[in-house]
Amino acid sequence: MATVDADALARVLATADLRAGVARRASLSTGEALPLTAGGMTLVYVVGGGVSGHPPIAPGCRVDVDAAHAAVAVEAFASRDLLLQGDALLTLGAAPLALRAAHPSTLIIVTLELVDTASPLSSVLPDVLTVTGFDRLEPTAATLAAGLGFVDASTARVRRTDPVICRLMVLTVLLSVVRAWAENGCAPSGWPSMAGDPFLDRVIEAIHDEPGRDWTVERLAGIGAMSRSAFAERFRQAVGRSPADYVTEVRIDRAKRMLDAGQTVSEVSRALGYASDEGFSRAFRRRTGMTPSTWRHAHRSPVTA
Repeated sequence: MATVDADALARVLATADLRAGVARRASLSTGEALPLTAGGMTLVYVVGGGVSGHPPIAPGCRVDVDAAHAAVAVEAFASRDLLLQGDALLTLGAAPLALRAAHPSTLIIVTLELVDTASPLSSVLPDVLTVTGFDRLEPTAATLAAGLGFVDASTARVRRTDPVICRLMVLTVLLSVVRAWAENGCAPSGWPSMAGDPFLDRVIEAIHDEPGRDWTVERLAGIGAMSRSAFAERFRQAVGRSPADYVTEVRIDRAKRMLDAGQTVSEVSRALGYASDEGFSRAFRRRTGMTPSTWRHAHRSPVTA
């Protein structure tokens, strides 16, 4: 599973300046196809039923959510083409795509346009991304999505500020879809670029690939083909923290997932390069406010037969 740096993700999401088209609700009968606009972004939320892509949506990441146990499982090369109730899709419109109803279905469709075409958001996203179980990963945003496209001028008073509110709702849903896709392991390795610098990106990728390695500033500088002093200053300016602090942050984030998966404190400590369980526990507590064993007990999903 790829690790996405929260700060880098926040910077990418912050660049989104969108012009939202009309949000519409489409009801499809079995076998009916809905073409999506080519040459522009389209956001789709499945309110009910199920639809498949034509041509088929390329195999990619699938997120499955077990609501009963608050567990998220990611299948890296899922082949399921069918989007069901609660799933979301975003296409940048580089290639024609139609959605065909496998049975009676209801969709929310919103056309979008990036005001700033140079925004990193468009350059780092794949042409089509899907988030299965979006309603469970992002329940508030899913509720907003399901409510889009409802205003009927004949039955409800239309206010002058409605377009502003609608745009903010659409933006919230869009960014939540991208966040769910990225944070739950669907983003490719190195997405998004943390530093925007190929030499520093190489260093950051190495840290995420081997968080348990004995990373010194000299060793990291060597990977970035820089002197120790030049690397430390360049890293701090680009990332906003020291190399050592970043390594610790990556380790603790990895430790959380390992503990959630049921690994013991000692197993995690050894895997992440700590000299002792006590040293690991101190580092973990400084970052999270609790010991690794407390975290493990509080977050580990129950094992079912």
